This record gives sequence, C-alpha cells and structure tokens, in this order.
Amino acid sequence: MKKRFTSISAAILTLIVLSSCNQSEVVNIYSSRHYDSDLALYDAFTKQTGIEVRTIEGGGDELIERMKNEGENSPADILITVDAGRLWRAEQAGVFQSHDSDALNAAVPEVYRDEEDLWIGLSKRVRGIVYHKDRVDVSQLKGYKELAHESWKGRICIRSSNNIYNQSLLASLIKKEGIEEAQTWAESLVGNFAQTPQGGDTDQIRFVAAGICDIAIVNHYYLERLRWSEQESDRTTAEQVGIWFPQQEFGGTHVNISGAGLAKYAPNQENGLRFLEFLITPEAQQLYAIANREFSILEDGAEGDGLMGDGIHVSTYGENNPEAIRMMDRAGWK
Repeated sequence: MKKRFTSISAAILTLIVLSSCNQSEVVNIYSSRHYDSDLALYDAFTKQTGIEVRTIEGGGDELIERMKNEGENSPADILITVDAGRLWRAEQAGVFQSHDSDALNAAVPEVYRDEEDLWIGLSKRVRGIVYHKDRVDVSQLKGYKELAHESWKGRICIRSSNNIYNQSLLASLIKKEGIEEAQTWAESLVGNFAQTPQGGDTDQIRFVAAGICDIAIVNHYYLERLRWSEQESDRTTAEQVGIWFPQQEFGGTHVNISGAGLAKYAPNQENGLRFLEFLITPEAQQLYAIANREFSILEDGAEGDGLMGDGIHVSTYGENNPEAIRMMDRAGWK
C-alpha cells in the first residue's frame, strides 16, 4: 500500500506548479464521479492556475436534468459524467456547447470524443469477464458473443438491465452484429444467468468468488479496487478470481469512457476550457490511472496485458441506447 500512496503523491506533486492564486477566478463543475482522486486533481488545478474549483455532485441523469431546468441561469461550466451513453444523453438534452480547442482534439483519439466537439473522454474503463480461477479454464473464454453459448447456462452473473454499462455493451453489439443477432445474443445470455441480476459490479465479483456463478461481466477497475483494498476480505476475494479481456480475434474488448463537456451557458467559459485541457495532460492522466485504476484516454489501441479495444466510436453507445433498452426488455433481462 505504501508504494501505491507514494505513486499517487508523486503524481499530484507533478501537477502542482507554483503560481499566484487569485481566488476571484472560479470554475463550476457538475460531476457524477465521486472519487477522492478527482478532488486531488481539482486541488492541483487550483494550485497551478489560481482558479477555484466549485463542485456539485449527483447522478449523471440527475445533473443533466438539473442543467436543462436551470437553462440560461445554470452556474455550471463543466459537466463530468461516466459512460458515453450519458454523454450522448447530455448532448441530446442540449446542455453542451462546442469547445474550440485544438489541444483537446489533438490529445484525445477520435473514437473517444464527439464529432461536433461537444464532449471528450477523460478516462477509459473496459468491460471484462471475471472468472473463478478454480472453476473456469481461461482457454474457455473467448469474446462477449460466446457467452451466449449453452455451455455457460446457469454460470453467469451480471448487473440489471437498468445499468448503463450493460446498455452500452449491448449497444456496441448492435453496431457490430446488427439488431437480429444482438437480440438473439441478449435472449441467450439471459438464459445463462445464474440468478436474477442484482447488485453492482463489485457484488458480481463477490458472487463469482462465493461460487454463485462462474463468471461475471464487470468494469475492470472494480476488481483492481478489491486487489488494493485495505480490507483483507476484499483482497482474498480478488485472489480467487481472474479477469479476461476479449482479444481482437473475438471482436476486441468493449471500451467505455468517463467524459466531460463545456456547459452551454457556462458563465466562466474560458476557465472551463482551461480545466478540460488540464485534465488531458499526461500528468493528470497519470493520476486517473494510478488512483482510480482507469486507463488513460491519451493512448489508443493496446492497453497492456494484451488488451485491445474494439475500435467502435463511443457515441454509438448513446445512439443505440434506446434500441438496447427495448432489446433487453424483450429478452426478459430484469
């Protein structure tokens, strides 16, 4: 644990550049990310620029609705949320304005930013397959499509259809395979559930470790948090499972993002843009990776451990979200 905290401290110190601090300058952030590491980033931004960061936290959909209702009177300069599907919802709600930053477009790969410059990805999270080391031969694991095979009947745990991570996964399959094949996949996957979907991603990992199911689909950083937890029981749980990222020959790994956009009626537009540009610096990206176990948005392609993204533009997750929800309902995915 000491090594980890040393790395985090080093990343924060790298971000802090001595400068005069004029607290009359502010940037107002609406965020659905609730991590201490984000607060460290905000502090570093203030120390570097002299711009005070004021935050309001809430659920992603809640904050989008709030900005809609506030309209021109909204104090928000930046909206930060998780999942490209929610960024798309914010885009459709009309709460963003286009940025005019060559730095953002040069740094963030095209598949992780909006084509009209309304939002950008800040970090990447991948949907992996967690498996019990004693009950699953890793050679059995292929891609997401193969989880519909009858050999997995009664062996899969996953969150409910209300979870946007799963909605986005299905939305990506709609893009790759078409509606008919994606519908068949969803129905077959539901038939392979070990139990009625319940709990969050961490719970799915615990279910696998407890023998309730053999595999689960989760975002990778939930397992990393257990591995680095101060609780021995968490680390014991993590030791019982492994994680598999579908390889390119099986369609690649589903990559999603957390991201942000400049608010349509931002009262501090220039400060908001400076804040976004700060978050995509290599030093800030290092803190995302170290502290929250996410992947940097700055690199495209291989992420280490043989991981390769599927190459789908993340805006697809939002565009196909309504169809994915209907598909889940037809499949009986609770």
